[in-house]
Amino acid sequence: MWRSLASNMLTVLIAALFLLGGLILWGKSQYTAEGPLDTAICLRVDRGSNMARVSRDLEAQGAVASGTIFRLGAKYSEKTGQLKAGSFLVEPGSSMERIVDEITHSGASTCGTEIVYRVGVTRTQTLVRELDPATNKFEDIADFILGVDEVPAEYTETRQDADTRYRIALAEGVTSWQVVEALKAMDVLDGDPGERPAEGLLAPDSYEVTPGTERAAVLAEMQERQQLRINAAWESRADDAAVKTPEEMLILASIIEKETGVASERGVVASVFTNRLNRGMRLQTDPTVIYGVTKGEGILGRGLRQSELRKATPWNTYVIEGLPPTPIANPGLASLEAAVNPESTDYVFFVADGTGGHAFAKTLDEHNRNVAKWREIEAQQQQNN
Repeated sequence: MWRSLASNMLTVLIAALFLLGGLILWGKSQYTAEGPLDTAICLRVDRGSNMARVSRDLEAQGAVASGTIFRLGAKYSEKTGQLKAGSFLVEPGSSMERIVDEITHSGASTCGTEIVYRVGVTRTQTLVRELDPATNKFEDIADFILGVDEVPAEYTETRQDADTRYRIALAEGVTSWQVVEALKAMDVLDGDPGERPAEGLLAPDSYEVTPGTERAAVLAEMQERQQLRINAAWESRADDAAVKTPEEMLILASIIEKETGVASERGVVASVFTNRLNRGMRLQTDPTVIYGVTKGEGILGRGLRQSELRKATPWNTYVIEGLPPTPIANPGLASLEAAVNPESTDYVFFVADGTGGHAFAKTLDEHNRNVAKWREIEAQQQQNN
């Protein structure tokens, strides 16, 4: 009898083990399988939260089929203790495994609200934006000029949210003075920025920051990125490039950046300056004259005077030969590349054409006709205003 009982118990144990094994395999398949979510959601994880609370939120929003399997999967993968606070975008069909990875990885919010500081040539615009998970597009909820407009309540409230993301967007063509002054005005940053970086050595780009980030650290990252771009552009230079050093490339790129905001024109504008340098012609470009007046500290805000066009400064390319001694702004990568890989043209002149672009010319007579057309457009614009 005892032998029979032992045999039956062994059979039951084996069956239970098989059942448990099957249950584990089923649970694992559920954990890694595509989830039931049809529309993206923004999952908010508060500080001090836990996997049990998160699993209930996910289950309530239809993102996971079983909160229990979600918790067990997180525990089995040893990620329960790695839960991060923040707002996380959960895409349609996300598996439990993918969601766990998202909320335990870096802690950087991927949805919710962000504050963007856009450092431009004429102003620093501050945007408070909220991501709509359904469309995966940001909607502006506040927009003001930093240091000029009254700070809206939406900004103040968003600054108090722990999961708010912050980004600094640097436009092409800003000067180092403009960047430093903008960083000083951003209350999300801390510390003294230190010595102003040399002109041209800050990379126009987007930078993620967090509250308390040191201003000097942000500037250091901007310089590091720009140096990488300078090195890459110089390595890709054409054999017949007019500039002979990376420093000259940076100077020419800054002039190209200030002369045109039309991406398709950069290579042509670069060809004009390249041709003029190769022929020993003065560059005669207004942005260099303006820099000689302002030293990059703010905008001129008016047209150039004839006396300023004639006045000798180190940057006045109507007076000096060749390139000025320093860059006149911080150029983007496209302008760096254009400076050492210009298009092949015979153009040596250009003037605004009234559409935001320029009219290019090979001869002075052709250029004078283009200038006359531009003067007519200017006169018409003044009448309309």
